[in-house]
Formats: sequence, structure tokens, C-alpha cells
Amino acid sequence: MQDYLETIAAAAAAAAIALLLVEVVHRVVRRLGRRSLLMTELTDHTHRPFQAAATIIAVQFAVRLTTGYAVGAGWRQVALHTLVLGVVAAVAWLVASLLVVVEDTALARFRVDVPNNRHARRVRTQVVLLRRLTIAVIVILAIGVSLMTFPAVRGIGAGVLTSAGVVGVVAALAAQSLLGNVIAGLQLAFSDAVRLDDVVVVEGEWGRIEELTLSYVVVQIWDDRRLILPTSYFTSTPFQNWTRTEAAVLGTAELDVDWAVPVQAMREELRRLVESTDLWDGRVCVLQVTDATGGLVKVRALVSAADAGSLWDLRCLVREHLVGWIRDQRPTALPRSRTEIGDASGALPWQWVQPRRPVRRRQEPEVPDDARVFGGSDDGDARSEAFVGPEGEARGEALVGTENPVEARR
Repeated sequence: MQDYLETIAAAAAAAAIALLLVEVVHRVVRRLGRRSLLMTELTDHTHRPFQAAATIIAVQFAVRLTTGYAVGAGWRQVALHTLVLGVVAAVAWLVASLLVVVEDTALARFRVDVPNNRHARRVRTQVVLLRRLTIAVIVILAIGVSLMTFPAVRGIGAGVLTSAGVVGVVAALAAQSLLGNVIAGLQLAFSDAVRLDDVVVVEGEWGRIEELTLSYVVVQIWDDRRLILPTSYFTSTPFQNWTRTEAAVLGTAELDVDWAVPVQAMREELRRLVESTDLWDGRVCVLQVTDATGGLVKVRALVSAADAGSLWDLRCLVREHLVGWIRDQRPTALPRSRTEIGDASGALPWQWVQPRRPVRRRQEPEVPDDARVFGGSDDGDARSEAFVGPEGEARGEALVGTENPVEARR
């Protein structure tokens, strides 16, 4: 009983001394590192695991020094073995906390609350995935070291190593999907194909990457639904990434109108509209007739915005305004169906009549910039060069003088 009391008293004293020393070090470091982000993160995240590791190690030394190796002291081995397991767990906790501190300090240098945050989101994605991976590795190593402290586990180690090949094959077959997702997560982290807060279109849904792990990706849909997909989906299935290079995007608003629509007046109205709203980023404002079949004319308004959310609102605004403008200002351009009743002897302008003397057509006005997507402005010229390619000029020169249109198209 005296040995028990001495051991308990020594362990309690050692624990108290360890806690006191840790608290003193904690306060000193906090005071000295008040202006340092690294020291602040260090004192906040590693205080508890450092307390646990120091206390358990101090108690372990106290138990070793105050107990003998007399026969019948089996409780000593049990206590020491328990303390060894505690040391392994506390050290693993401390190492994981130190890694978290380093990662948080690195992330603090890259802000994601700024307009141009592509590089910051890329680094954040990689660091978050590496954090999950390193913590998982630390936990696995801690469990392995803890198991190796048991003599029975060490005894079967040789047999486990002998059958490692068979076990590896069975484990690979059983965890094929899991390993595939883990490898896909690492590939996404370092290939820059998708990052946190990227705006994507997957499975016909438009949203942003809210969470990216080694096994799954959470996409926040625009209506606050969550679409959860395995990471292997983004390496095996095509998807749209609207913010891979920059957040600014283009969008269209299409209208079916009558052939009597005044295109130039409609173009000028579009320009007045976008210049009066802060949703437009000032880059692209183009109105073109993209189709004229089936008795109707398809007019497409192409506009640009600084981000996907602003673009959606701008497209709706353009569509709503142009519909109201046609209805109120140009009612003859509303979609309609025509039926001609009578013979070919009528005198209506669109009916067949004797050929008249050709009328000299008035000179067409110069095509404005608002009617050109590929050219007419700095942004349009850059877009034209991107889609022409290095051999576009050579091909254009080769087609000059070709009389056969079929050969020219070829």
C-alpha cells in the first residue's frame, strides 16, 4: 500500500509540475508572439496537445522511478503500457496540431475574399486536401505504433509480412472504388482542373464547389441544394468550369421576332440598357441575327459580366427589357404567322408581279461594333485571334481566287 501511495503521489506531483511548466511556457510564448501570426496560431492550436503529451510523459517517468521490479508488481507493467499508449496518442495529436498550424499560416497569406482569387483558391484546395491526407497518415501510424507495443502483435508480424502480397491484392480489390476516389482527389488538387469556389455546371446543374475532399465533392446548387459527387466523377466525366481562368463570363439572351424588327434600333436599345446597369462589366455588348428560318428571325444579345451570378441577372434583365421594348415601341416586330389567300395576280408587294425596273439600293451603313462578336473591339479582336489559329491567315490566302464555292468550303 505504501508503494501505491508513493507512486500516486509522485505521479500527481509530476503531472502538476508538467502542467505548471506548460502553462508558463504558453503565457510567455503568447506574450512574446503577440504580433506574430505563426506564434499566435501555435499557442492556440498546440496548447492542449502539448499539455497532454507533457503530463503523460511526466507521469510515466514518475511511475518508472518510484516502482521496483519486484515479483507480483504486475500492475506496474499495465500502468506503464497504458502510459506508453497515451504518449503515442498525445504525440500524434501534437504533430497533427503542428501541421495544422503550418497549413493555417500558409493559408493566411492567400485571401479568397478578393475579386481575382484564382491562385488563392488553388492553393487553398491543395492545402485542405493535404491536411486531410496528412492527418489520416498520422492517425494510421499512431494506431500501428500502438499495436506494435503488444507482444502478440509483434509475434505475428513475420506471418503478416509473408502474406503481404495476398493481403495487398485482396485489399486493393475490396477498396478499388475508395482508392480510385483518393487518387482522383489528389489529381484534382494538383491538376488545377477544379478548385474551391469554382463555378461549375455538372449534371445539368449550375453551382459552385463548396467542399472538396479526397473521396467526394460537394457542389452548392444555385437554389441552395447540394449535389454530392465522387471525386472520380470530375476526372472521368466532362463538366463546365466557368471560373478556371477568370470569373468574368459571357452570356446570351435570344428572342424570336418578326422579320420587320429594326435590328439597328434594337441594338442601340441594348447598348443603352447595359450602360445604365452596374451588372455589366463593360467588355462585350453585341446584338446579332443568328437565324432567319421558319417565318421568324432569331436575335441574340451577347453580354458580359464580372461573375456568373451577375451574368444571370443581366441576362434576365436584357431579356425582360427587350421584350417590353418590342411590345411597346415596335409592335410590328412581335412574332406572327402569315397566311396568303388569293392568286398570283394580286398587287401586294410580296405577291408575284411583272418585273419592274431594278431599283438602286441605298448604301448600307457601316456595321457597328455592337454587331460583331469576333472583331470590332479589343476584346473581339483577341477572341478572333484565339479562334482563328496560327494557320488561319495562310488558309485565307489560299482560298482567295477560288471560283468553285464547294472547293472554297473544303
